[in-house]
Amino acid sequence: MQARPRIYVKVPPERIGAVIGPQGKVKLEIMRATGTVMTVDSENGVIIIEPEADNVPPVNLMKAADIVKAIALGFPPEKAMRLLGEDQVLVVVDLKQIVGDSPNHLKRIKGRIIGEGGRARRTIEEMTGTYIHVGEYHVAIIGDYERAMAAKQAVEMLAEGRMHSTVYRHLERLLREIRRRESLKMWVRDEFK
Repeated sequence: MQARPRIYVKVPPERIGAVIGPQGKVKLEIMRATGTVMTVDSENGVIIIEPEADNVPPVNLMKAADIVKAIALGFPPEKAMRLLGEDQVLVVVDLKQIVGDSPNHLKRIKGRIIGEGGRARRTIEEMTGTYIHVGEYHVAIIGDYERAMAAKQAVEMLAEGRMHSTVYRHLERLLREIRRRESLKMWVRDEFK
């Protein structure tokens, strides 16, 4: 008998409750949607994800792990569940890699990414159709691959000190190109039906 695959996801103690949800609803919903079994080791802050049956595709384990990671990073479960979509990804930008460990630098950079009253973050979310969460040392993004990567680029540009207007113009160019490719794909698909 072959051992079942397992994925271990580290979750900060203060986020374990969010992964489980009231009366275990969030955990049950993730398990039902992905065909997995989740075991919570709250003592070590780890969630173990296994297939509930032998025929569960490995991608489902990875989807469940991504949803748990997204909730652990600070997303509300409703937004993290978007990762069930076939083309949805979780992208994480480590701010310490960009600006170092200085608390003052991190605070300043997070302020630039969030913007006054949350405007910069909201603008990037609306332009790219993604969800963005700014955590203590990271920025997490949920969306389709191309748009999530565009949002990641915008976040990195802001962290490097580029002006907001420059970042938005760059994002508009990227998104124009993405939309052009998407319409070309649809045209080709329709043409050859």
